[in-house]
Amino acid sequence: MFRIYGIRTVTMDMLANQMAISKRTIYEVFADKDELLAGVIEWMAVKQKESMTRIFSESGNVIEAIFSMLDLMESHFSKMSPAFLLDIKRFHEKAAEMTKEHGAIPYVNNNAEILRRGIDEGIFRSDIDVELTNKCMLEVAKMSADQQIFPPDSFNNSYVLRNLYLNYLRGISTPRGLKLINQYENSVSNSAKKI
Repeated sequence: MFRIYGIRTVTMDMLANQMAISKRTIYEVFADKDELLAGVIEWMAVKQKESMTRIFSESGNVIEAIFSMLDLMESHFSKMSPAFLLDIKRFHEKAAEMTKEHGAIPYVNNNAEILRRGIDEGIFRSDIDVELTNKCMLEVAKMSADQQIFPPDSFNNSYVLRNLYLNYLRGISTPRGLKLINQYENSVSNSAKKI
């Protein structure tokens, strides 16, 4: 509910009603809305990490994994109200700190494993500095979520992330990697045309 409607809009009464419990039951577990929100963010980070681990282990190659992760992020962002992040920044300091700790976009918080797998598979160039590239990719992801640079009324967050991230990947890819990126990108484009 926080993600869909924004934090300020959602009251403890609304939450209690949605969960079919009393407001008092919520307050027996959480001292206030900030503590509840912190718990929600912590839970979301754990679930997202589990999803990423599953995708990464089940994918045939690193590019397939990346496209699956990007699709999951797109689904996540499509259900997120711009008010959610604005409310966190303006009114909920503890939650804002947790978001920074987990990363504004937790899905791409650590690209080092992705990069190493891509190098091992011959998809990314072996001469890249993994730690430096990891930091750069994290900053690209953070920048794509910056509403000052990409205001939500002018830019679709998942579209910006996908474009920035894939263009960065092209720069570190081998010819085989570029071929796979183009193949998956064409597959996504063709799927979108059918809808």
